Amino acid sequence: MSESQLGASFVVTGGLGGVGRAIVDRLAAVGHVVVIDRRPSADLPERVRLVTGDAADPEVAAEAARLAEGRGRLVGWVNNAAVFGDAGLLDGTARDILDLITANLAMAVTGCHAAVRHFHAHSRGGAIVNVSSHQAQRPVRALPYATAKAAIEGLTRAVAVDHGPIGIRAKVVPHGSIETERYDRLLADRPEVAAQMAALHPLGRVGTAAEAAEVVAFLLSRHRDS
Repeated sequence: MSESQLGASFVVTGGLGGVGRAIVDRLAAVGHVVVIDRRPSADLPERVRLVTGDAADPEVAAEAARLAEGRGRLVGWVNNAAVFGDAGLLDGTARDILDLITANLAMAVTGCHAAVRHFHAHSRGGAIVNVSSHQAQRPVRALPYATAKAAIEGLTRAVAVDHGPIGIRAKVVPHGSIETERYDRLLADRPEVAAQMAALHPLGRVGTAAEAAEVVAFLLSRHRDS
């Protein structure tokens, strides 16, 4: 990301842990960041402000956009927030499955809606990055999550086509397994599974949150126009 973005501002949903926090820290190096998260936090850098609430709530998203614009020219929005849960066709109800899909998709739709309207109202372009997963493209379990992420990738393409002509770029980052605190907790007592996961990646290891954040920062860069 270029130093020319110093003084700019960004909104990041789900930015208090894991990949989200790495994205926030990376963007705070060049601008101001407003985080939307359900959880409170006192451990935030000077350039970061928190809006506590549901990323799927249009009023919360609008407040984040207003706060970001007040701290610097809002130029980028990252939809990173996610809900992890599972329900199958045989062990869950259709409502259970739909609720999990909607919980994930609604946050991305709300974020895109707020970002596009804000950019348009200020007669400027901007960038939206939606964080997805390899589960959107690979034959895996976790039906609700995989379905929601596939929908988010479709949403991203549609936003790019609809609003690209007025300078609004929409990108998606479908990362693989990422080493985070949550990932480490899940595999703490399962070294054989950790080894299997590492072997699935070309580098022989899973990715890091910092690496994922660098990709997001690159896609938000003003110099990334295609």
